[in-house]
Amino acid sequence: MKSTASAAQRSKTFRTLARAGYAVLGVVHIVIGAIAVSVAVGAGGGEADQGGAMQQIARVPFGTVVLWAIVLGLTALGVWQVAGAFLEQEPDTKKKWGKRVKDVGTALAYFATGTTGLVYALGGSSDSSESSTSLSAALLATPGGVFLLVLVGLVVVGIGVGFIVSGARRSFEKHLSLPAGAVGRGIRTLGIVGYLAKGIVLGVVGVLFVVAAFTHDPEKAGGLDAALKSLAALPFGQVILWLVGAGLIVYGIYCFARARYAKV
Repeated sequence: MKSTASAAQRSKTFRTLARAGYAVLGVVHIVIGAIAVSVAVGAGGGEADQGGAMQQIARVPFGTVVLWAIVLGLTALGVWQVAGAFLEQEPDTKKKWGKRVKDVGTALAYFATGTTGLVYALGGSSDSSESSTSLSAALLATPGGVFLLVLVGLVVVGIGVGFIVSGARRSFEKHLSLPAGAVGRGIRTLGIVGYLAKGIVLGVVGVLFVVAAFTHDPEKAGGLDAALKSLAALPFGQVILWLVGAGLIVYGIYCFARARYAKV
């Protein structure tokens, strides 16, 4: 495993593809954020999740080409992330297992988004809300299902908190080679805003899973679209949804900067 991972990380072509992965991830987040903003202002816009983003991309000229670029880029980025999980970045430092699990979990998220892109590139469609409901129903039907669904929700909440902490503490900077001056400050600001916005959305997704567990109602669970629309139901929800949608767009722009300045 380590030899394969090392070969992948030494490959210049593979590193270029991994950078491209950050760029296409930016495209996906910008489209999701734009859909969320359109929902906030009452213009409709579709499903504010990966599936909705892929559907919107498929409709534009050369959309299929963009979808295949998303599939290739996110697959490469996922493999890169797995490779990083099994390699020591510094000779005198052993990577903690918690960090390895986080890296693999991030890779699985990239693979999942890439798979959604593949479905649409091949002319199909998917519904992440239905997938979340099906997962919740399946878990609730198993012995200890409530506990398992709560665990899933808490893990997702934890990931969201991790994003918020990374944004607040600017710890995402350790993955970048930031330039000096205004450009570096601008990228830092994009990262802070983007990480905070994505953390809030993931936290709401996790809470929805926990609510589904305690109410024994899998319909309560949902993906990004359900989380964003839950925010819209709060007092001043339209404003909150607009701000979070704008934050996801900012995160997408940050991903473009990460494609250029990431340490790969």
